[in-house]
Amino acid sequence: MEASDSSNLFRSEAELVLQESRKQKAERIKTLGSPIETPGKALGIEIRGNAAWIAENTGIARVLDLETGKTLHLFRGHSAPVTCLAFFTGQFTSGSGDVMVTGSWDKTIKLWNTDTKELISSTAAHSDFVKAVLTIPSLRLLVSSGSDQIVRLWDLSTYHDGKPLQSVGSISAHTRPVEALAFRTVSDKSIVLYTADTMGLIRVWDVSKENNSDRWQITEQEMFDYHRTGINELLYGQGQLWTASTDETVQIHPHPAPAKPLKLAPPITHPTAVKAFLPLSLTFLAEPYLLTGAGGVIRVYDVSTLEEPELIRELDAHWHDLTALRLWMRTSPVEGTAGQLKVEPWIVSTSLDGTIRKWRLSELLNPAPPAPVVATPEPELEKTSSTAAPPTFQMSEEEERELAELMEED
Repeated sequence: MEASDSSNLFRSEAELVLQESRKQKAERIKTLGSPIETPGKALGIEIRGNAAWIAENTGIARVLDLETGKTLHLFRGHSAPVTCLAFFTGQFTSGSGDVMVTGSWDKTIKLWNTDTKELISSTAAHSDFVKAVLTIPSLRLLVSSGSDQIVRLWDLSTYHDGKPLQSVGSISAHTRPVEALAFRTVSDKSIVLYTADTMGLIRVWDVSKENNSDRWQITEQEMFDYHRTGINELLYGQGQLWTASTDETVQIHPHPAPAKPLKLAPPITHPTAVKAFLPLSLTFLAEPYLLTGAGGVIRVYDVSTLEEPELIRELDAHWHDLTALRLWMRTSPVEGTAGQLKVEPWIVSTSLDGTIRKWRLSELLNPAPPAPVVATPEPELEKTSSTAAPPTFQMSEEEERELAELMEED
């Protein structure tokens, strides 16, 4: 019993130390990144124009103006934290528009008309928390995954009738919650689907439409286990699979594997779990840089040579763990012109500290040099006669303390 009490006491002290450390850091960085405070914590985010669309732990999806920090709209309907969101272009009786898909701890997937802000449909999708949603517009498919270890495929072709989505396939091979999804297009009737779980396993699936059927044929191709623990984010592009993991690494692997074996890029190691990342090479900027979020720190790597990634910047950005990093192409009017707009790349970061912060990409890549230290010239000594008294010698506090210790020893 005593050992148990001692353990609880130890954890309590550790928590107090962590709390105090975060409090001090919050004060130190309170103005960095022009923080926008939100009532809830952002668990998912997508940037559209100058607005951030946020999945919040408060059970709502929030649309936020990144320039002013003001909330533009709230989507209410979930009864538990909203964990993820995605978009696709839809067809409505009044014309065309965008549809937002949200997934929640309430085990449902909801579709929303982004123009009218109306709820289109609600689907009881999983038997446990919904953790990720992925839209594949070319195939009119939605993929969802959850804490129930299941991945499901949904038909988006009939979403507008207000009825729940129709399931057209499922995957039950994982034995842990599936938190990350990605895909690669093969043809107008097939994709390669990547699913990753909290054990660190990545499974690769061939998904193709069955002839004369509404069902999809799902066949497992292979499985990767190069991560020791859970995968938090998964991206595919340019023949490479990028993964961020709780095992404190980011890894990049070619897929499909080349006919001629290549030297694999080494894991990019961090001091703590990597919860978010943004390879700029996979954006339309096509720049050879990687941004990662581990703890409250944003790190910037030059990955122009994958075999030798170079850390070029570390920034204490948040006082709690980052949850996402996104590219924001900020548009603003050009002063002195009529209607001309300036477009500039920025980075948006979200965190469990309840803030959204904005960073000019050019400053992250090329931080301003420290201000030069200006030496103050020493004043000239006044001329004194040879009979003047010598200057008084004074010891520093450290020298006095060392002398006292020596005298005590004597």
